[in-house]
Amino acid sequence: MRRGSTAALEQLITRYTAYVSAAAYRVLGPSVPREDLEEVVADVFVALWRSAAELDPERDSLRPWLGTVAANKAKNVLRSLSPTLPLSEDAAAPDDPASQTERRDAARTLWEAVDGLDEPDRTLFLRYYYEGDKLRDVAAALNMNLSTAKTRLFRGRKVLAARLGGEMGGMAHE
Repeated sequence: MRRGSTAALEQLITRYTAYVSAAAYRVLGPSVPREDLEEVVADVFVALWRSAAELDPERDSLRPWLGTVAANKAKNVLRSLSPTLPLSEDAAAPDDPASQTERRDAARTLWEAVDGLDEPDRTLFLRYYYEGDKLRDVAAALNMNLSTAKTRLFRGRKVLAARLGGEMGGMAHE
C-alpha cells in the first residue's frame, strides 16, 4: 500500500472493516444513524490511504492505529451531531456514577471477550451483533453457508458466556 497499491488497500479494508466499525460504534453508540457509522469507517480507510507513506510497518502496528483513528473520527461526528442527537427514554434520569462505571466496565469486558475470538468468529460477531448486518449477508461475505454461520454464532455465544462467567441471553437470533 505504501507504493500506491489499491489491491493492498482493498485487502486491508476486507480484513479490518469489522474491527474499525466496532471501534467507531463503541464511541458512537446506537443513537447515531448507521450512515454516520459507515461514513466514519470510510473516512478511516481514506486516512489510512493518505497516511500510508508515513506509516512504518516495523514500528507502527496497524490495528491500534486504525482503532485510534476510528475513535477520533467518531468523536468528531458526535461533536458535530451533539445538539441534534435524540434523547433516549431513560435519559431524563441520569445514572449515578457507579452505574455508569459498571456499564462501561461490562461493555469493555464484553468487547475484550469478542475481540479475543478467533477469525472468522470475531468478524461474524462484529458484523452481526455490532454492525447489525443480516446473517445471510455476513455468511456470504465470509464464504460460509447460513447454517454454518448460525452454528458458529451459537458456539461463539457459549464461548463468550464461559469467558464472562454468565449467560448471554440478551443476544438476538436471526
